[in-house]
Amino acid sequence: MTVYVPEEFTSDESDVLRRYFTNLDGPVFALVNLPEVVKGALFARYSRSPKSLRRLFLDEFVNDLVIDGDETIDATIGLDRAEQLYERVFFEYGDDSVAQLGGVHLACEQASNILTKILEWGRLMSYLEQSTRYIGYDARLGGRYRFYRDPALLSSSLGTRYVGDMDRMFDAYSTAVNTVTDHVRDTVPQDPDDSDFVYRTATRAKALDAVRGMLPAASLSNVGIYGTGQAFEALLLRMRSHPLPEAQQYADLMLHELRKVIPSFLRRVDLPDRGGQWSDYLASTRGDTAELVGRLFGEVPNESVPEVSLVDFDPEAEDKLLAAICYSHSHLPETVLLERVRSLGVDERAAILRAYVGDRANRRHKPGRAFERVDYRFDILSDYGAFRDLQRHRMLTIEWQALTPNHGYARPELVEQAGVGGLFDETMDRSARLYDDIKAQFPEQASYAVSMAYRLRYMMQFNAREAFHLLELRSAPQGHPSYRRVALAMHRAIAEQAGHHAVAAAMTHMTHEAPELERLAAERRAESRRSM
Repeated sequence: MTVYVPEEFTSDESDVLRRYFTNLDGPVFALVNLPEVVKGALFARYSRSPKSLRRLFLDEFVNDLVIDGDETIDATIGLDRAEQLYERVFFEYGDDSVAQLGGVHLACEQASNILTKILEWGRLMSYLEQSTRYIGYDARLGGRYRFYRDPALLSSSLGTRYVGDMDRMFDAYSTAVNTVTDHVRDTVPQDPDDSDFVYRTATRAKALDAVRGMLPAASLSNVGIYGTGQAFEALLLRMRSHPLPEAQQYADLMLHELRKVIPSFLRRVDLPDRGGQWSDYLASTRGDTAELVGRLFGEVPNESVPEVSLVDFDPEAEDKLLAAICYSHSHLPETVLLERVRSLGVDERAAILRAYVGDRANRRHKPGRAFERVDYRFDILSDYGAFRDLQRHRMLTIEWQALTPNHGYARPELVEQAGVGGLFDETMDRSARLYDDIKAQFPEQASYAVSMAYRLRYMMQFNAREAFHLLELRSAPQGHPSYRRVALAMHRAIAEQAGHHAVAAAMTHMTHEAPELERLAAERRAESRRSM
């Protein structure tokens, strides 16, 4: 059985596609010979479409482009020669900054939800991932449900069991989606001013949000990535060192396609004495640390802990923030400014902060870098679905533990109200049993079996300026309830536990109450823009 399902196109479609994509049948391919705005728009649409990128391009984009002048181009052939300047400067002289000057749009399709988190690790790249809110994941690909089929696992004695249990989990998800959608539409009336399209889209999104936790982490997703040559090199070195076989195999697919467009930037990746040594170093430090930590601490019983814990902050943070605000507007050293700030009265301190923050008309108006003087570190135990969304924030430090069923799962109230609570619990039980049975023989692949409703422990550390972006965005009314809850808990901890009331109060675009249909207002705005 093939791991990836190849796409099929007519001869006319192929003639068009080979001008802009580096292959026509693989799950990884680069975009070339297109305007940057088209690549960006294509990726943006990609995240909310069930279609592959090549099919989406044919169906929705190609008719808006003038392509007659591209008839002699064949992007599937790749470069005839690498640029000699890059070859000499980058490889021979080791000037890594040159590799920051060339970028690639790369489509990564049919990647498991475990792999997508590995792909989205780097800070200096841009990502768009297929949404679980706008797309039903019960649509089949090549006649089969969309979950990753690890070759070693499938060829083992557990292979038949794995496919069978996955199919049952997707069957349950499909049933639950339809049942919860009907329940939402039966219980939430349509506003007379809303079109049928807006209402049906918002209610469907509500149902998809509620049942996404039934999906296993093996579920396949599409990710659009834009990055420089340097960023792709770092990503590939990490993937080649990763213990998950899928990550290693996918790195080879990516390297093959990337070398068609930026070969010089990636020449070091698989050289034994260059990238090979680097990947070996990453693998050995990871393995040695895991072995030592396992021996020292082992598996400990899980204790009841809050979903969000603020584990580190600076009690003097607001003094340091005020000194940082004043720094660029004075000629005094920071140590002197800090002393003088401490002697200010309440009104004077408030005036400095008020002047610096200003009147924030919307959440995109963020105060300056003085807020980067303040840091927070959170330990979080949320469902994997919420983690998927929060993990994509990059101006922070994030580390996560292995996905297991050992921390229990979160079941939305809406699932119970719609009468599919038993089906949800049955799916969780199936997921946990499959994980337990796979783990001994395939410890890395076992996480594929874990449903996204199961909780994962992860750490997030970020400064107060990033907190404005992350917390205001993730508490927005259209946000998923699971990550909205995390964002609101973080905000409370900053105000109440850290005592940074001024910092928390400056986040004036937090949303503490969400409407019943989270996506309704956003869909109304989208329809209004379409009608203009």
